[in-house]
Amino acid sequence: MEYIVSARKYRPMTFDSVVGQSALTTTLKNAVSSGKLAHAYLFCGPRGVGKTTCARIFAKVINCLNPTPSGDACGECESCRAFTEGRSLNIFELDAASNNGVEHIKALMEQTRIPPQTGKYKVFIIDEVHMLSPQAFNAFLKTLEEPPAHVIFILATTEKHKILPTIISRCQIYDFERMTVQSIINHLKNVAEKEGIKYEEEALNLIAEKADGGMRDALSIFDQAASFCQGDITYKKVLEDLNVLDADNYFRIVDLSLENKVSEVMVAFNDVLSKGFDAGQMINGLASHVRNVLMAADEQTTQLIEASEATRQKYAEQARRCPPKFLYRALKILNQCDVGYRLSSNKRLLCELTLIQVAQITQEDDGASAGRSPYERLKSLFKNIIRKEVQSSVAAQVAQTAKRENVAVSDTPAKQENQETTPKTSKVGGATSAPRIKLSHIGASFSNIMRDPKAEKKETENLSLGEAANETAMFNDDDVRREWLSMCNRMMQNLDYKALAIRMQNVQLHITDFPHIEGVVGNSILLKDVSDILLRVQVTMAKYLHNGGVKISLRLAEPTEVVRRLTPREFFDKLIETNKEFALLKDSLQLELE
Repeated sequence: MEYIVSARKYRPMTFDSVVGQSALTTTLKNAVSSGKLAHAYLFCGPRGVGKTTCARIFAKVINCLNPTPSGDACGECESCRAFTEGRSLNIFELDAASNNGVEHIKALMEQTRIPPQTGKYKVFIIDEVHMLSPQAFNAFLKTLEEPPAHVIFILATTEKHKILPTIISRCQIYDFERMTVQSIINHLKNVAEKEGIKYEEEALNLIAEKADGGMRDALSIFDQAASFCQGDITYKKVLEDLNVLDADNYFRIVDLSLENKVSEVMVAFNDVLSKGFDAGQMINGLASHVRNVLMAADEQTTQLIEASEATRQKYAEQARRCPPKFLYRALKILNQCDVGYRLSSNKRLLCELTLIQVAQITQEDDGASAGRSPYERLKSLFKNIIRKEVQSSVAAQVAQTAKRENVAVSDTPAKQENQETTPKTSKVGGATSAPRIKLSHIGASFSNIMRDPKAEKKETENLSLGEAANETAMFNDDDVRREWLSMCNRMMQNLDYKALAIRMQNVQLHITDFPHIEGVVGNSILLKDVSDILLRVQVTMAKYLHNGGVKISLRLAEPTEVVRRLTPREFFDKLIETNKEFALLKDSLQLELE
């Protein structure tokens, strides 16, 4: 007996046997039973979901002489037998992929003039209609607009957007859905039982996922797996036959990432690549796995996981071990890798860095990733080694600094911290000014301002001037301006304060009644923002001006005090007007501002 593939052997012959399109088939049956038939239908959807099958069933039912009460064809009348045997003169099929010229459409239009010999309608099924040329579409348009009463057109396409809007507007549109994994599994079970093939449900689930919503693809893969497994379809054999990455790899990588075992994650990734799988395929699969684990964390979203019941239980067990923060950040990191994968010249390195970041989500921050940063930084892979190296390096730097400044380094850090130092002062313009700040001390200079806003009020009450409370060093307007700008520069190291620090540089400062300082602010918005952190700013300025009596008051600038900042071009032109030597130099060297 001639072998027939399952996709053809088990092709539906009635509306009730169509899988996964119940809404569409019900609409078509109701249209037949009520006699309200349109002259043109457009069936849209992905491959293998039943567009052409439904078109043939619909054409058969339309011409059936004795349709059943349910809306299906009887299968016994002359019209039904002629259709089944392939000798019907009332149903025409045209493959527009190979017959897409004007002459083919004109020949088809000639057939529309001849009334049906048996039955009520002549049905023209045009498959892959989007392949018609523009000239063929135009030739078809007039007949489609005003067809004879005995003609019905059924157009099928996988790419509706390629069809002319004038064609679409003259058709009833039916959008076919992708098959769900469960629908495909149920249909494959029926086929396996009819064929006497043993199966494991997980194996059928793997076939359904590989089919990507297409029943024809699922049946083709089923036939392939049945031949490979010789009548006993098992999960392991299907994995081997289809070369699909086992889900256990994803479960293992997630478990290792929760334990921050970066090295073992790298080994697992290398094992996957050694089996011939693509790195991008592995990242996409891992992203889908993490998404399923996230869905399994809530009973309401568990139904969104297209997998067998046993696999859902495994997702649920892993979801109980995964913090929500880990799942959210892992999805974001994996999605970023997927976006940049095609553009990357070293794809394996990109995937390895991505897996390292995923494996370090639950790892505590260390010196490699301290602070907030817009960039993703890798944390230490070998904490103990790095910590020892950092400690020895810091100790060496402290010893060198102490030697250079002739300061004795004590044996214990506690003694060194308790040593009291007196600030050195120098005469600047007849006044005593504070010593210049060393660059090595700037790192923690503005830490008092960089605080959590929620704890602002509580921490403000506990602010202390420290050693500066007892200092009375003299300073002038230049010192105030210098320390203010230094403070703004330090604030810009924190992203939360960067924009404010840039605007604060425009505040005009001057000493009113020493050591009181007045700040003139150009607009009310900046005045409010600076007032919110004024006490912290005051403590910081007192610390670096070495005067515990510093008081800062702010006020809004008068209209006459507001000075517009010149653009580079305006400043350049003004400099030429006020400085003859500069103007002469410009003309001599032919300087121009770009």
